[in-house]
Amino acid sequence: MRIQYDRFPGGRTKAITLSYDDGREEDRMLVAKMNDYGLKGAFHLNSGFLGKPGYISVDEVRTLYVGHEVSAHTAAHPFLDLTPPDRVVMEIMEDRSSLEALTDYPVRGMSYPYGSWNEQVVSALPGLGIEYARTTASSHTFQMPSDFLLWHPTCHHKQMLEYGERLLSDKPRHSRMALLYVWGHSYEFERDGNWSMVEQFGELVGRHSDIWYATNSEIVAYLRAIRQLRYSVSGHIVHNPSALSVWIGVDETAIEIRAGEVKNLKTY
Repeated sequence: MRIQYDRFPGGRTKAITLSYDDGREEDRMLVAKMNDYGLKGAFHLNSGFLGKPGYISVDEVRTLYVGHEVSAHTAAHPFLDLTPPDRVVMEIMEDRSSLEALTDYPVRGMSYPYGSWNEQVVSALPGLGIEYARTTASSHTFQMPSDFLLWHPTCHHKQMLEYGERLLSDKPRHSRMALLYVWGHSYEFERDGNWSMVEQFGELVGRHSDIWYATNSEIVAYLRAIRQLRYSVSGHIVHNPSALSVWIGVDETAIEIRAGEVKNLKTY
């Protein structure tokens, strides 16, 4: 029996997530276009900028991003690698606290302002309740991250059509999950006059039955659930102690293991 951890929800092998920073007013247009094509993502907001010229208002946060994820980006957008440790703590915790008051759910992820970080910043994040943090260093791959606190996206949105086509045609030699992770800033579409790129991307990769569209935190939660699976010594009996259903590959067949379920894989 060959067991592989190569499936997203529904037995899919491909997923797409988007990630946008700053909470600029162009998020309104971007969210509308993403919703049109069934795309999902995380929007990393600076709570200290909300309501200022060019940024979304405080009152919009709860409704604008429904179906997506509101995530942290620090309160005031400093270079974290140049910020004293106590101020790093305050920047992240103040941002989390403000955003959680607006959304009514825990904010557990972030993106690094300016893509800046150092080892001291990264090591502090778990103690601040942060489960993932996105960088700005493109990996140019569809591989899942080895470290969610240094989560390198696949590409900037300027390259999303190229990598969208690659994802659709991707047939890896070895079965594994393939994640296309696109990042950027919504104001760049307005600045560069290329909003049509979002529509082209949506037409290309949106609403495919064999692709999982997820927020950043949904991907983190799902991967953690897979890693929590408990097996018998023989490997034939598996227990899913998490609150999420997960899928695995058993001899090339996608098998669902529901939340709390104990399943004997010999029957497949």
